[in-house]
Amino acid sequence: MQPKTSSPPAMEAASAYWSVPVDTLLASLDTSANGLSSEAAKVRLNDVGANTIRQGHGVSAFAAFARQFRSPLVLILIFAATVSGIVGEGSEAAIIGVIVLASCFLSFTQEYGASQAMQALTARIARKALVLRDGRETLLPVEEVVPGDIVRLSAGNLVPADGILLETRDLNVSEAALTGETFPVVKTADTCAPEALIGQRTNVAFTGTSVRSGTATMAVVKTGGTTEFATIAATIAHVAPETDFARGIRRFGYLMTEIMLVIVILVFFANLLLHRPAVDSLLFSLALAVGLTPELLPAIISVTLARGARAMAANGFIVRRLDAIENLGSMDLLCTDKTGTLTEGVIHLDACLAISGVEAPQVRLWALLNATLQVGMANPLDEAIAAGKRPEDDFAAYAKVDEIPYDFIRKRLTVVVRCAGEPEDLMICKGAVQAVVAACTHVLGDDGAPVPMDAQQAAAIDARVQAWSGQGYRVLGLAVRRSKPQDAYGRQDEAGLAFAGFLLFLDPPKAGMAQTLKAMTARGIRVKVITGDNRYVAAHLAETIGLPHRRILTGTEVSQLTKEALVRRVTQNDIFAEIDPNQKERIIAALRRHGHVVGYLGDGINDAPALHEADVGISVDGAVDVAREAADMILLERDLGVLLRGVDDGRKTFANTMKYISITTSANFGNMISMAFASLALPFLPLLAPQILLNNFLSDVPSLAIATDNVDTDQVRTPRRWDIAFVRRFMVTFGLVSSLFDALTFGFLLLVAGATAQVFQTGWFVESLITELAIVLVVRTRTTFWRSRPSALLSWLTLAVAVFAVAIPYLPGADWFGFVGLPLPVVCGLMVITLAYLAASETVKHWFFARERRRGGAKRCV
Repeated sequence: MQPKTSSPPAMEAASAYWSVPVDTLLASLDTSANGLSSEAAKVRLNDVGANTIRQGHGVSAFAAFARQFRSPLVLILIFAATVSGIVGEGSEAAIIGVIVLASCFLSFTQEYGASQAMQALTARIARKALVLRDGRETLLPVEEVVPGDIVRLSAGNLVPADGILLETRDLNVSEAALTGETFPVVKTADTCAPEALIGQRTNVAFTGTSVRSGTATMAVVKTGGTTEFATIAATIAHVAPETDFARGIRRFGYLMTEIMLVIVILVFFANLLLHRPAVDSLLFSLALAVGLTPELLPAIISVTLARGARAMAANGFIVRRLDAIENLGSMDLLCTDKTGTLTEGVIHLDACLAISGVEAPQVRLWALLNATLQVGMANPLDEAIAAGKRPEDDFAAYAKVDEIPYDFIRKRLTVVVRCAGEPEDLMICKGAVQAVVAACTHVLGDDGAPVPMDAQQAAAIDARVQAWSGQGYRVLGLAVRRSKPQDAYGRQDEAGLAFAGFLLFLDPPKAGMAQTLKAMTARGIRVKVITGDNRYVAAHLAETIGLPHRRILTGTEVSQLTKEALVRRVTQNDIFAEIDPNQKERIIAALRRHGHVVGYLGDGINDAPALHEADVGISVDGAVDVAREAADMILLERDLGVLLRGVDDGRKTFANTMKYISITTSANFGNMISMAFASLALPFLPLLAPQILLNNFLSDVPSLAIATDNVDTDQVRTPRRWDIAFVRRFMVTFGLVSSLFDALTFGFLLLVAGATAQVFQTGWFVESLITELAIVLVVRTRTTFWRSRPSALLSWLTLAVAVFAVAIPYLPGADWFGFVGLPLPVVCGLMVITLAYLAASETVKHWFFARERRRGGAKRCV
C-alpha cells in the first residue's frame, strides 16, 4: 500500500500541533489518553497507509524487470540492434534483441528472487511499538501505528512516529539522526511556541530518534511520509557509507570502462582504415566491449549475497544489509562487551552484604524494592534481583511514590517508597559503586544508624569492591535516605545518602569459550573487550577464558587522550574497561583508522553509536530497538560460535563473488584481445557480432551457479579483502594464456585445416566457449582442480553448455548465426588444443598463486 500524505478531516491537527493544548489536540485527532479501538485504528491505517518512510517494502516484478534495461551494456546492445535494423540487417537485429531479452530475463529472475528472499528474512526482525489499543498495552508492528495512537516509550526505544508528549519522566532523547545534535535532549510535556524550530520543540518526539533514558507517553500525530524525518529524507537523500567491497566494485567498473573504451575506439578506427564496412565495424566493436564486461555481475553479486544471507539465517544470523556480508568476511578485529557474549548472560545475585561484608537481610529487602518497582529500563541485574524474591517476601505495606530513572551519566537508579504507618519516605538508590558513593555523605553502621563518611571508610569500600571484582564478581552499591514526604522527586534529591551495602552478582564464562576464541584467532580475528565494568572484573574474565589481559585501558585514561594519541594507543590494548558509550565509538573509529575491518557486537542503548561506527555492526534478537536498527546483522542467539559460522559464510560468499569476477574477466579479456588483433590481421571478422554476444551469454549461464559452489578450506582461514591490483594481475596473466592458445587455434584453423571464414568463425566460437567453461573448473580453486569438487549445479550446467557448444553448429537455425558444421578432424584438433590449454592453465595457476603468496596478495583476495 502506498502511504498517503493527507488525513481525514477528523484527524487533522493544527500545523503547529506542538503549540496546541493537549485536550484540543486529542479532540482534533479523535482520540483520548486511552488510545484507539482496534476497529478505528484499522480504518485509519487503510486511510493514511502504512507507517513507513519507504514507499512500499519491495519492488514489483515488473519494476525489477524494467530496471535490467537501464544497464549501460544493455543500452549498447539495443543501440547495436537499432543500427542493424536501420541498415537492413533485420535477422542480425532480431538475434541481438533475443539475446538482450534472454540476458535481462536471466538477470531479473536471479535479482528478484534474491530480493524476495531478503524481504522474508528481514520480516523476522521487524520492529514493534508498545501501543494502547482497546485500553490495553499491545506490541504492534511499527508499520501499523496510526495518528491518534497512544504509544509508551522507554529507554532503548526508537520513536515510531511524530507525536506530542503527554507524560514524561526524566526523558532524554537522542535526536542526532534528525538534527545532528550529539548530546541527548531533555523532553517535557509542556507546550511550545508555534514558531519553534525542530530542535526547540521539547514536547515532541520525532520518528527516527531514540530514547536514551526515562519514560514517556506519546500521542501520535504524524506517520509515514508526513513525518519530519521523511520530509528531510526526501529533500536530502541519505547515502549509506560505502563499504570496502562496494568501493572495490566501483574501482573494478572504472578498470573495465577504461579497457572497453580503448578497445572500441582502436578496433573501430582500425577496421575503417582497412576499408571494412562501417556498420559491421561498429557492431563488432560494440560487441567486443560488451563481450569484455561481466554484464551479469549485479545479478551474480545479488544471488551470491542472498544465498549467503539464507545460509547465515539457517545458522541463526539474520542479515539486515547485504553489503555487510562482504565486510564480515573481511573482519580482522571483533570488539565486544563481555556480558552474554563471553559469559553465560544469566546473571544471578550471589550475595547482599552490609559494609562490613556480612549478609544483610535489610540490604536484600531494599534491593528487591528498588528492582521490582522500577519501570524505566529492563536490565538483567534487576531481573536477577527480582528472581530472588521468596514467597514470604511481602511488599503490601510499601507504595511507590516516585522514580528517578537510570541514565549513563549518573549510573544509578533511585526508587522512593512510602511504608504504611511510617512518617517519612524512603529513598533507595542502586548503581555503580563509585556513582552511589558520590551521592553519599554517610554510611550505615552495624546498628543501622548513619554515621558520617570519611576518607578511610571510602577507601575500605573501594578495597572491598576491588577484591570482589578480582574474583569475578560484578558489584553494585546501595544507599538509602529517609526524608519528609513530597509529591515528586528529581535528580537533585539524590544527595546526602547513606551507603548501606553491596550487591554481588556472578555471570560465569560460557562453556567452551576458550576454544571458540582460539578458533577466532585461527581465522585471523582478534577479539578485544570493551566494557563498562571495572578493570578487575574484565581482567579476571579474560584470564579465565584465555584472552590477553595485561594491557588494559580505562575510560578515565581514554578521556585524557587526544584523537591522535588514542589512535596510537588503541592497538596496544586488549581490554577497554570502565568505558562510557561515546568512548566506545571513539575506540572503534581509532581502530578503523589503523586499517582494520572492525566488527562490534552490542545490544544496549549505549552500544548504538559504536554499532554505527563499526564496519560490521552486530546485535542480538533481544536487543533494544536502537541497537537493532543500528546493526547490520542480528544474531538470533548470542553466541560467538554462531558468529564464527557467520564469518565462514561471509568469507565463502566473498570467495564465490570473486571467482566470477576473476574467471570471467580473465577469459573475456583474453578472447577480446585475441579478436581485436585477429580482426586486424584477417581478411574477415574472426567472429560476427551475434556470435560474440551468444558466446558471452552462454558462458555466463554456468556462472549463475557459482553462488552454490563449494569453497576450499584455505579460503576461509584468513580475512578476505578486495584488491583491485590482484584482479588486474589475474586478468592479464590468464588472459594472456588464453590469447596464446587462441593464436594457436587461429594457426591450426588457417594453416592446418585451411578453414573458410564460416568454418573459422564456427571453430573458434566452439573452442572459445569450451575453454571459457572449462577454465572455471581450473581456476575456481588454488589446489589441483581435480582435488576440489565443484558444486553439483555448477558441474552440470558447465557440462550441459559445453555439450550444447559442440552441438550448436549442427542444430536447426545455426545458419542464422553464421555457423556451419565442422569436419571431424577440425573438432578433434580443437579438443586437443583445449586439453593443452587446461594443462597450461593449471601450471600457470600454481605459479601465479605461489607468487601471490610471496606478495601477500593472496591473503587479501580470492
